[in-house]
Amino acid sequence: MDKPTTCLQSKILCFSLYYLLSVVYLSLSSIKCTLRPPPPPFSYPPSYGENKHAIPTIRSSCNSPVFFSDYSVVLKKMEDNLMNATIFGERSLRYLQGNGESFGGNLSLKERLSHFDQSEYGNEIPCGFFEPFPISNSDRTAMEKCNEVVVVTAIFNYHDKIRQPRNLGPETSDRVCFFVFVDDATIKDLYSHNVMSSETKENKIGVWTVVRVSGEGLYENPAMNGVIPKHLVHRLFPNTKYSVWVDAKLQLIYDPILLIDALIMDPGVDMALSRHPYFMHAIEEAMATARWKKWRHVEGLRVQMETYCENGLQPWHSNKSYPTDVPDTAMILRRHSATTNLFSCLLFNELEAFNHRDQLAFAFVRDKITPKININMFEVEVFEQIAIEYRHNLKNDMAYVGPKVKLATPSLFVYEGFGKCDGYVMKMLGKDYIID
Repeated sequence: MDKPTTCLQSKILCFSLYYLLSVVYLSLSSIKCTLRPPPPPFSYPPSYGENKHAIPTIRSSCNSPVFFSDYSVVLKKMEDNLMNATIFGERSLRYLQGNGESFGGNLSLKERLSHFDQSEYGNEIPCGFFEPFPISNSDRTAMEKCNEVVVVTAIFNYHDKIRQPRNLGPETSDRVCFFVFVDDATIKDLYSHNVMSSETKENKIGVWTVVRVSGEGLYENPAMNGVIPKHLVHRLFPNTKYSVWVDAKLQLIYDPILLIDALIMDPGVDMALSRHPYFMHAIEEAMATARWKKWRHVEGLRVQMETYCENGLQPWHSNKSYPTDVPDTAMILRRHSATTNLFSCLLFNELEAFNHRDQLAFAFVRDKITPKININMFEVEVFEQIAIEYRHNLKNDMAYVGPKVKLATPSLFVYEGFGKCDGYVMKMLGKDYIID
C-alpha cells in the first residue's frame, strides 16, 4: 500500500518542482519583457466611448523590448539636460510672419523647396500661423507656461475618446503638461456624456487640459486641423523642451518621462517614432492610401508622389540611414532643437500643399532637409509595449477622406503607370536598381 502512495507523492513533487521552475522562469523573463500594468482608477461614464475597443497585440511582447531606467535616475538626467542649452541647439529658427491665404500660407512648390537647405539657419521659415490659431488667451498663456515636457493629442469631429495615461510617476504632474485640442463638435460630445460640465466651463478631464479650437478660419478637413498641434507643437508650446504627440486612438501606459529617456535621451536623437508595420517604400503607402480609400482624391495622390519623384525621392534601400521610409506617426517624441523644429515646419508645409497623410511626405522631407535630422525609428514591438491602440469611434460620418471630386479608382493609381515615378517603381521592384 505504501508503494502507490510513494509514487503519487513523487508525481506531486515533480509537478511542484515543474510549477516552481515555471514561476521562476516567468519571473526572470519579465525582467526582459515589458508587461502592461493594470488600469488606472480614473473612470468615465459608461456611455462615453462605448463603441471603442482595444486592438489586440499580435506580436510577441518580448521581441525588441524597450528598457526603462529608474524613475529617480531619469528625473536627474532630465534636469541636467534641461540646464544644458546646447542639447536643444544654440540657434533658434526665425519664422515668417504676416497674413496668408490659409493658415499655412498656401505655398508653391518653389517656395517650399527653397527652405529645405538651412545649413546657416539664416532665413525666416514659413511654419503656419499666417492666420491666427483660434484659441482663448487664457489657453495660450497656459501653453506658454509649459516649459519642460508636454504631451499633446487632439480630437476633432468627436472621432475618438480622451484616454487617461497610466502609471505616472509622483513628480510627473509637476514636470509634464497634458493638453488635448478639441473642436466644437467634440465639446458637445463631452457635454452630452457629462464628461465636462457646460455650466462650470471647467477645462480639465483627468490629467488633460482641454483647449477648445474654434473651427472658423482653419481647414475644412478636421484631420488637417489636427495636424496643427501634431506637427507644430513647438510653435504652440514655445518654451517646452520635449514633447510627446499621441494620437487620440492611443493610451499611454508608461510615464512620458521614461519614454523620452529611453527613446530620445539615451539614443541621443532629435525625434523618435515607430516604423510602419508593413511598408518600407513611400509609394507602397500611397498605394494603400488609395486602395483603402484613406484619401479618395487619387489623382491628387498621383500628383503628390510624382512631385516628390521628380524632385529626388528615391525608394528605400540599404544604403539609406534608416530602416524604412514609412513611419507610424501615431506617436512622435521630439527634442525641440532647431533641426527638429525645421523638420516639423517643412513637413507641415507639405501636408497643407497636398493632404494630411503625413506618412507620404515623411521620407521626402527627411532625406532632403539640411542639416540632417537624427531620428530613432524603433521597432513595431516597442510601440505595442508602450501604448494601447483603440478603434476609432463608430459613426455614420466617418473620417474626412478627401474633397468632393470625381473619384479616380485605386486601380488607376496602381496599374496604369506612374509617370514621373516609373523609375522609382522599377528600382523598388528590383529592376535596373542603380543607386544614384
